[in-house]
Amino acid sequence: MYSQEQLLSTIQEKNVETIRLQFTDIQGIVKNVAIPATQMGKALRSGISFDGSSIEGFARIQESDMVLKPDLSTFALLPWRLKDGSNEARIICDVFLPNGRPFDGAPRSVLRRQLERAQEMGYSMKVGPELEFFLFQKGSSGCSTVPHDFGGYFDLGPVDLAEDVRREIIRALIQMGFTIEASHHEVAKGQHEIDFVYDDAIMNADKVVTFKYVTKTIAMREGLCATFMPKPIYGAAGSGMHANISLFRGDENAFFDPEMAMNISDLARYFVGGLIEHAPAITAVSNPLINSYKRLVSGFEAPVYISWSGPNRSSLIRIPAGRGLSTRLEFRSPDPSCNPYLAFAVILAAGLDGIKRGIDPGDPVDFNVYDLTEAERQKLGIRTLPSNLKEALDCLEQDQVIRAALGEHVYNNISRLGNLEWQEYNTFVHQWEIERYLNLF
Repeated sequence: MYSQEQLLSTIQEKNVETIRLQFTDIQGIVKNVAIPATQMGKALRSGISFDGSSIEGFARIQESDMVLKPDLSTFALLPWRLKDGSNEARIICDVFLPNGRPFDGAPRSVLRRQLERAQEMGYSMKVGPELEFFLFQKGSSGCSTVPHDFGGYFDLGPVDLAEDVRREIIRALIQMGFTIEASHHEVAKGQHEIDFVYDDAIMNADKVVTFKYVTKTIAMREGLCATFMPKPIYGAAGSGMHANISLFRGDENAFFDPEMAMNISDLARYFVGGLIEHAPAITAVSNPLINSYKRLVSGFEAPVYISWSGPNRSSLIRIPAGRGLSTRLEFRSPDPSCNPYLAFAVILAAGLDGIKRGIDPGDPVDFNVYDLTEAERQKLGIRTLPSNLKEALDCLEQDQVIRAALGEHVYNNISRLGNLEWQEYNTFVHQWEIERYLNLF
């Protein structure tokens, strides 16, 4: 953690000429204002004002003034030089109102509120996200859907043509302070995954948005297009953002108990119970696009059924093999189009509700849920995730715990934007309809 004096000194020593003050809107899109290094002192003292009414879901025109205040712990040099040889850096900001109060509608603030709730209960949350993405060739009008390579799961060169691109992405991320656990080719052609170690929830939410920004930039410099769209290719696997979650009590993993079944504590079971109860509403936040629900279908390893298990990958929630400090649960439904601050916030809120109420998740499901008939699933009480964005938004509307975690400002905007997208999608005439019906009727 830098002091203000250390930060200003580092900026001078590293020949930084431009600093990008970054934050995200409600949809998770990275926004930034670039300031010259000479203005950093002012930004640290009083923040930088901006027009909140121009940011999706932030403010109305009559109450638009907002202030960005840099979080010194997030300062990092960007891993490329400007044309004149100077450096630029980024620093992630919190959003405040002119009266000095944090803005309730800022996604980072939403997550911080839930982390404070957890802290009051004696816990801290660590998250390890696993992001998948596609590398496509560029088309005449931007990104195509032509895969850059034809590799499959864990393939290597020369089939995996993107090894060098992934290496450049990893090198850039390491320069920015990431600790990378692994990288590999994923199941679909042109699909990849890079994992970084689990850490404090806000730190890793920051890293998710930085990861996407860096990956897209490196891909563009390599003449490619990177996309975190959940399901860009019909018939191929979609991209997920599995979230590995642990609660800690000081330095102790509160999910671990060597005396209990599966070596997990009652607290971990209750957390799972909360996730199972609130999973339909969480889906509106963790899977926010029309396209998200093209991924959540049977046959492509994405979760569909609301169940939990040990290593069983057909369940929504599984408990991977690691124990001790590595004890964690893996929540498998989120995709990389989500706003990570909001997704982590509602996951935590659901888990804390499970702990507070002692919600029993029932017995783990240690068989392939995809092989069950609908009648068998109903007998076992296994529900399904929402099948489209409208269903998810309706579930969110009815879930007071998840709505309260988001706050009414963020909830109202998620509902407004999601329903607008659903209405537009439903009234649009798609090429599939033309090909299927035009000559038949």
